[in-house]
Amino acid sequence: MRLIVCSGSLPLSGPITDITYIRTWQGWLCLAVVIDLFARNVVGWSMNPTLSRELALDALMMAVWRRNPDGEVIVHRDQGSQYGSNDWQSCCRANNLAPSMSRRGNCHDNAVAESFFSSLKKERIRKRIYKTRDLARPDIFNYIEVFYNRARRHSHLGGASPEAFEQASS
Repeated sequence: MRLIVCSGSLPLSGPITDITYIRTWQGWLCLAVVIDLFARNVVGWSMNPTLSRELALDALMMAVWRRNPDGEVIVHRDQGSQYGSNDWQSCCRANNLAPSMSRRGNCHDNAVAESFFSSLKKERIRKRIYKTRDLARPDIFNYIEVFYNRARRHSHLGGASPEAFEQASS
């Protein structure tokens, strides 16, 4: 099972999905991510005030748009209801994706996503509570697209950033 970079032929491992909550004074901001297991980069993400199937679908569609799956790709997910919706299942079928649900209560099945959320909260959010959701969004965008994918070093990748690891592997 592989994902293929749109502009090249670099094979990538199946993605993993998850959702976390970010505190603001307006209430929670939900962040859904799709992380590629090969280079540990966030290939899809979405933010929304409510935990909804649209939140998960938007992140998945960004990943599909960025990676253009070639052949069936297994998408690892937790047991959240948004991942079991008919819309999610239809979207997966339409894009040649096969959902794989993690085992109940087994955090190791989703360890890569949980590790990303831990890094986000330790390195960017810390103990901060954003005044508004609109102030949180660009800060989280910056962490994902500017720092995490392009510059943050990973021990799993031999000290390379996800982007550098992908480039070196192509």
